[in-house]
Amino acid sequence: MSTPAPPVRDPAWSLSRSAIGLWVTEGVIGTLVYGALVAVFVLFVPDGGPVPVLRWLLPTLLAVYAVTAIGVRPRVRFRVHRWEVTGEAVYTLTGWLTRTWTLVPISRIQTVDVTRGVLQQLFGLATVAVLTASSQGTVRVLHLEADVAQRVADDLARRAELVRDEAT
Repeated sequence: MSTPAPPVRDPAWSLSRSAIGLWVTEGVIGTLVYGALVAVFVLFVPDGGPVPVLRWLLPTLLAVYAVTAIGVRPRVRFRVHRWEVTGEAVYTLTGWLTRTWTLVPISRIQTVDVTRGVLQQLFGLATVAVLTASSQGTVRVLHLEADVAQRVADDLARRAELVRDEAT
């Protein structure tokens, strides 16, 4: 007896609101790194160089990057990124420019991991990685609150084990 296919729809749950703070912090760090490179160029490249337009273009591009990376991208990503675990599958919707909708049937799950990067730890977040045997590899549910991530991972691992036991 085959299981009916899950409906194609947007997943129900948003990420933790702390993800916005994490993404803003990543944007600030990126802006500082690029800003240092731009400052070195502007301060140490001679005025009469072959590309004098870069002396004003690079700082302008840096400002555009900063506004996008700090002010726009985190909020758009928060509205777009969604996830859900149902009785049949794990659903994710990711991407702020290119959107990717992924469905992983519980029966395909091989391993479930919880990881916490340095910045995620500062914001109390974790990522649930669902590994399958498919060519798509790992599906990640990013930036859940750490306790929620652990409960989701435990639940998925338990349900995947039950499905494997039923199949044998």
